[in-house]
Amino acid sequence: MKVKANRPLCFSGYASLFSLSDLSGDIIERGAFAKSLRRGAAVPMLWQHQADNPIGIWTKITEDQRGLYVEGQLTQGVTRADEAWQLISEGALDGLSIGFRAIRSKKSASTGKRHILEAELWEISLVTFPMLPQARVHPVQSKNHDDMSSAQIIRHAAASLKAQTSF
Repeated sequence: MKVKANRPLCFSGYASLFSLSDLSGDIIERGAFAKSLRRGAAVPMLWQHQADNPIGIWTKITEDQRGLYVEGQLTQGVTRADEAWQLISEGALDGLSIGFRAIRSKKSASTGKRHILEAELWEISLVTFPMLPQARVHPVQSKNHDDMSSAQIIRHAAASLKAQTSF
């Protein structure tokens, strides 16, 4: 795929949503990432949780009322990142998944599900099959954005995502 030079490949989404059970029975609770995010350490953007396949940078990672909201930019010229952008743009890839270590958790006696109260965030990946099916990306549509700054593109994507996913 040929990517237009100097054009940011930006997207946004929710890497995790609070109070929802993932496919393994884990439930991330609101505030679970607060300490990890306050440390300010860079969180890698990976392809399919592969540590040897970084594909971009997270320009924003924050907890809001819904979950772990992220904005990212794929690195142009990285083959896998260019492929990821093409797949996202065509709707063939839209999953996000987190790699973390549970610091504090409790298991529900009634459901058997693990509630993550505090977690150390290790990485966030673009994936085909997210463990939490609702964790999805929203691409910034490339047309109509040629004259916009990266910040404007990300704000546009965030507004579109929030409008489409409000419950």
